[in-house]
Order: sequence, then structure tokens, then C-alpha cells
Amino acid sequence: MPAVTADTLTLPRLPDLPQTATAWRPVREVVRAREFLEGEGFRVRRPFPGVGLANADPFLLLDHMGAVEYGPGEAKGAPWHPHRGFETVTYMIDGALEHRDSAGGGGLITDGGTQWMTAGSGVLHSELPPQDVVARGGLFHGVQLWVNLPRAEKWTPPRYQDIAARDTTLLSSGDGGALVRLVAGDVAGFRGPGATRTPITYLHATLSPGARLDLPWPEDFTAMVYVLAGRGTVGPERRPLDEGHLAVLGRGGALTAHAATPWDVLVLGGLPLNEPVARYGPFVMNTRAEIIQAIEDHQAGRLGRTQVPHVTAADEELS
Repeated sequence: MPAVTADTLTLPRLPDLPQTATAWRPVREVVRAREFLEGEGFRVRRPFPGVGLANADPFLLLDHMGAVEYGPGEAKGAPWHPHRGFETVTYMIDGALEHRDSAGGGGLITDGGTQWMTAGSGVLHSELPPQDVVARGGLFHGVQLWVNLPRAEKWTPPRYQDIAARDTTLLSSGDGGALVRLVAGDVAGFRGPGATRTPITYLHATLSPGARLDLPWPEDFTAMVYVLAGRGTVGPERRPLDEGHLAVLGRGGALTAHAATPWDVLVLGGLPLNEPVARYGPFVMNTRAEIIQAIEDHQAGRLGRTQVPHVTAADEELS
């Protein structure tokens, strides 16, 4: 699982938090991801939405793609389809995915890179493995997260952010046993490169066996830990968490996790929007009437005509 690797001894350290005086977030529930087929028939594991966790406000969906070793001609993706009203965040751990949009933008997402698409008022796009990857096969492993947009932002013009692996903020846990890749949001004064319209924090951590990861966390944010690979425990009660399981944490000012084996986890949370959600397939709005309008706009060819700026992490630093 390469993503971005680094020597944790050379990285900035997250602070050691006092074990007895910290308001650690307990585990409220654990959800096991269910399997679905998406796009051209590739398999995903989805912890939400589902019967176990219908509402993860401000998040709408989390799809874990792989890890899978494709043979020649087996790699699949998602051909052209529409979106409106939210953002898709595609993070590639292994392999490559080519992103194209209806205005001719997009790019290649590869090991450790992130493509952040704000669908906003509407866009058409495709997510497909490059032809050379299809021809030769290989390892494919990634995650796609859907982030809801607040009502006031749902009609914003579409745009992209390309976050290359080298742009990701790299940190070490206090004990030096965990590598933290911060994609978006703030942790202990460190900031990820992703520019968010909905306040969230999103990171990927790799823990060595026996390592502990303590993260200060905004008290008004939700908090979840999803296991990409390996086994460990979450929360002060040391709740076991295996691959494909998602822990939903309760209230508090920090979260803690301990690795039993080599352990890869996503840690994510955000400020709940607390707004009505109307969703139908690739459209997420606030009312049924807005969903009907989105369907009609798509059928009439009115989606994807906005000029989509192609934004990189470097551009965001200059803005």
C-alpha cells in the first residue's frame, strides 16, 4: 500500500495528548461495509449510506474500491455520468484512474493523489482506468467520498482540484509509529491542501503494530474511522476494528486509535449541515422539486456546459 511514504522520524510530530485529562471520543457504533457493483461492474465496499448508517452528515457516501489485482483487460471504471449538488473526493492509494469532464478538463489520479470535484450546479464526468493499465492489469486500490454541499453552495459553478501525492501534508504520530497523510482540514494546527466548501477533515494514516494515533478533533465535528487494511482498536475503550469496518465516534475533543497489526485507516469528520437531503442517484439536493429539475436538466443536455476551472493545490495556495 504505497500511497505516499516517508520516514516518520523526519516529519513534524502531532502533540502527545494527556491520557487522563483528555475528553476522548467513545465509539458509538461500528458498521460493517456492504458490497455493491458500480460503474462497468467494479466491486466496492460501502459503509454508508446503508441500513447500518443512513446519515453521516455532512458526508453522503464512502466507497472503498479494492484492493484488487486486475489481470490484463479486467480493469473497469465509471463511464460518463452526471452529478449535481455535492463534491466527490477520489483518493488513489494504488493504481491509476483517469478523470474527464464534459468541458474537457480532468486528469490522471495515481498513487497517493486526490481528485476533488465540486459538481455544484452540475457536470458530466467519467472515471476510467488508463488504457495502458487496462492492457497490462495491476493493483488497484482507492476510495471515493461524497461530501454534501450546503444549500447556499449547491448552485456554485463546478471546479476541480488536483492534489498530487507530493502536495499532501505529511505528519507523524507522537510516538513516531504512524504516518499521517492529511488531505483536507486542520489537525493540531497543520493543514491539508484540499480547499473545502463544507468544513471537514480527511486523512489517511498508516500505523505500525503497537503504534498509537492520538488526534485532537473539533468538538462540533462528527468523527469516523474506517479500516482500509489490518486490525486495531479505536476509542478509550479499545473497541476492535477490522478491515471494512467503520467506527462512528461520540462527542469529545480528541480521538485515539491503537494498531494491533500493520493498520491503514481513514479518519474523517465534518461540521453537520443539518439541512434536508433529497437524493436520487447522482443528484443530491434539498427538495424533491430540485431533484426533478436536475433530472430534467440532464435529459435536456443542460448539465456540463459551465466552464470548469482546473485547479491545482499550488493554485489554491496563491488564491
